[in-house]
Amino acid sequence: MATQTTQLRIVSGNGIVTRDVLNTPLRDAEPSELPIIDVSGIFSATQADRQAVADQIRAAATSTGFFYIANHGIRAPVTDAACSASLDFFRQPAELKERANTRHSRANQFKVGWKPPQSQHINPFESVDRRESFSWVYHAAHDPSVGMDSVADIPPKVAAFLHADADGFPWTAAPPQLGAALIPCWQAVLGLGRALVRSMALALDLDEHAFDAKFTHPDAAMAVNYYRPLQPPTAEDVPDVSIGSHTDFQLFTILWQDAAGGLQVLSREGQWLRAAPVPGTFVVNFGDYMQRITNDRFLSTVHRVQNRSGRERLSMAFFFGFNLDESCAVLDTCVAPGEEKRYDEVGCYEWMQRRLRAMQVDLGAGKVAAA
Repeated sequence: MATQTTQLRIVSGNGIVTRDVLNTPLRDAEPSELPIIDVSGIFSATQADRQAVADQIRAAATSTGFFYIANHGIRAPVTDAACSASLDFFRQPAELKERANTRHSRANQFKVGWKPPQSQHINPFESVDRRESFSWVYHAAHDPSVGMDSVADIPPKVAAFLHADADGFPWTAAPPQLGAALIPCWQAVLGLGRALVRSMALALDLDEHAFDAKFTHPDAAMAVNYYRPLQPPTAEDVPDVSIGSHTDFQLFTILWQDAAGGLQVLSREGQWLRAAPVPGTFVVNFGDYMQRITNDRFLSTVHRVQNRSGRERLSMAFFFGFNLDESCAVLDTCVAPGEEKRYDEVGCYEWMQRRLRAMQVDLGAGKVAAA
């Protein structure tokens, strides 16, 4: 007898997308489904070492679009300090966190700062997200490759898309110890992200520096998510989600997660898989823009979070994309002989706005609302 499926709906930059999901129990991912890749070779002076990592990334990118990275060069004290400071922040009374409540960043209209519990709804076809978060976007003054002294020299076409609120929000509205721990963590992951982009260029049969000019001032946002445990659903309830089913927006995401677990990945076969925490690793997954410019070679995979651990959970998600003033068409190396490019070229800023607008869905009409 054939295994039955249910239909999952998510929003995307191309409208509402459906996925068939197997009605089989959630299970742990096999190592072949979510591999652990030793990425120490991306820092090697030897081309063969760097190519070996790229080959493993290509294999993961074209199978599930998710993988773990080990030996990534970010020391545990950096992430431990960021985790500890974040927990201190989230455990405060709401009236203290309210000082850092969200506002739109001036440059790209992405909401930064503290988002209260149940104020986010990433998938309008599922429950509201049972989380709170603290987020921010790229600021050149915090980028070690730019530095405060060089901010004034940023080309105007790039600077027009950079976050530069005069009052330094959200850091000036949050406890000083939060920024003191989170900004160094962001800086460390930013450096790792730049190294991974070069490895991904090799994985796409390009020169490893092919994208360098496109991420001088990247769309490098970070969100710290805090989850209280979900309550067991009753038979009448729509099951709660900590974060609803979705795909990410830009090139890729680097995720640190604590030991509580809860991240779930939808396989190509429609099976929900647990992406269990692996000490000392980050999880990497590709976003919609990467899938688009690779002509669907690199997969942007649906995922969600359900914190049923019975305790609080913390994750730190780093979202990496090209400069917002940049644009990228489907790469020629991703188009086989006789194959057509499936997507038109679209600017990074335009794509981000399209994705943000797509989350505004008219549920009655079942369409993405114009905004």
